[in-house]
Amino acid sequence: MTGKVYIVGAGPGDPELLTVKALKAIEIADVVLYDRLVGRKIEEMLRNMGKEIIYVGKNSCENGAERQKNINELMVKLAKEGKIVVRLKGGDPFVFGRGGEEIEYLIKNDVPFEVIPGLSSVIAVPTSANIPLTHKGVSSTIFVITGRNLEDIGKSALNGTIVVLMGKERIREICKRLIELGKSPKTPVAVIENGTLDDQKVYYGNLENIGDVVEKNVKGVALIVVGEVVELGRKFNSRRVSFSQTSSQPQ
Repeated sequence: MTGKVYIVGAGPGDPELLTVKALKAIEIADVVLYDRLVGRKIEEMLRNMGKEIIYVGKNSCENGAERQKNINELMVKLAKEGKIVVRLKGGDPFVFGRGGEEIEYLIKNDVPFEVIPGLSSVIAVPTSANIPLTHKGVSSTIFVITGRNLEDIGKSALNGTIVVLMGKERIREICKRLIELGKSPKTPVAVIENGTLDDQKVYYGNLENIGDVVEKNVKGVALIVVGEVVELGRKFNSRRVSFSQTSSQPQ
């Protein structure tokens, strides 16, 4: 008897940001196939739950298409054995997560499935750093790209806020591209390392100098925000520290 595959978004890494529905699927799973961007804390949670877990993350040096083929085949194999499979993906399954490709393969092989949305790092990570992606009078649009497809950065990205996923290694190229398209070299940039986790760090700069900042400091997973909203985030963070230092405790 065929089992079922749950395509589940794990959110940005903090286990507390898993949805209730995602956690329920994990609890009934016989096996969990998880990605690299799911994060260490969620991996530890799975181990503590006694789940059978299989790492299926991709590295930049691997053949992505071949690796994805293996993942697809493994999902089908386990489901055909009658198992409940959770395919756990960082963020949301349909935001640069190949969730659609996996569903196409499950349909082709007559495997029942269900998709459970996750909190995308596109939204969660800037918010955790107190950076509003939209703000009245500052930005009313959001342009989301990955650092792997610089050709997708066109004139439409020049207005509003730009969010770059998986762009740390190519940040200099990204900044150069934006300047060539017409962005001011002084446009504010924030790089959020290990967003939503205990060791989250935020680095500020502009298109002209952020490459140096990242090269010297950033080692973990990073998300990049470009636009005037970054200055709001810097102000909000400075005021948060000030308020926490001076506010009195409730009686």
